[in-house]
Amino acid sequence: MTTTQPSPRQLLRREITGTLGLIASAADFAAMRRYRTFPFDDHTTYLRQAEDLLCSRAAQGRTTSVVLFDPDEFARFCAQEGRDPDTADSRARYTAEAAALGPCLLHEGEPLPELLQSLLAESLRQATWEYATDLLEDLGACPRCATPLAHHAQNQAGHLLRAVLDTTAPGHHQLVCSLTTAGRTLLAALHADTRTAGEAFIDHEESVDFTVLLACALALPAPAGLVMRSRVEGQPEEVRGWRLRAGRAQPLTAAEVFDAYCTDAVTGEPVAPEPGVEYRAGTPLDDDHGRSPCH
Repeated sequence: MTTTQPSPRQLLRREITGTLGLIASAADFAAMRRYRTFPFDDHTTYLRQAEDLLCSRAAQGRTTSVVLFDPDEFARFCAQEGRDPDTADSRARYTAEAAALGPCLLHEGEPLPELLQSLLAESLRQATWEYATDLLEDLGACPRCATPLAHHAQNQAGHLLRAVLDTTAPGHHQLVCSLTTAGRTLLAALHADTRTAGEAFIDHEESVDFTVLLACALALPAPAGLVMRSRVEGQPEEVRGWRLRAGRAQPLTAAEVFDAYCTDAVTGEPVAPEPGVEYRAGTPLDDDHGRSPCH
């Protein structure tokens, strides 16, 4: 009697029940290979089979959610739950847990690289929000009024955001807040469409994430900045910037904005300026109205 070995797709199908825990990086894949029951030996082939499976399920009208599979978090999950990590059942249970608690996206027919990029971006967004929220909570309470300093910082961030948007002409604007603390750089972006002065249309979720990081940037004694890129009909694209320090937004000069945009943040090497983009000084902002009455 002969037995037929299951195909890679059949092996992968056993690993999911409507949710695929995707091992995104080669390093994470290598970490999972230490488990005897992990049935894959080549990351490239694994990703190709994962994409084939997603497309096959989509063609059958079956939806699949996708979540990042983190080997370190998986090991911690198994240790906390007292589970054997070297079983397909443990991998499936961790995948369900990760989908319930972390970033999880529905596959809608897009190529796997595109889905993976969106998943990584969503994972980074959530991690940034969680870390920034923890930083705000660690601020404690105001010694004068006992109100949480996080509340003061977020209130000030909201006022500052409105002050920045009030300076814009009708058009599309992208704001990026950056904060460097504890050896890591946090980034949050916000897109805003303005039609008339003082009226801005923004995504609520983006606004929440952005305001939390902006509050951290205003409250913490750490290097931080805010840049705004504007696209206004009939005008060249403009980039303006502010340095965030001691609860205030200090306008950068045009040269400082140019240096910030035309320097690689990782290597420090110069980056060629973008054609058709003008680098201009930040507009002075009167943001004292957002400061806590205790300060």
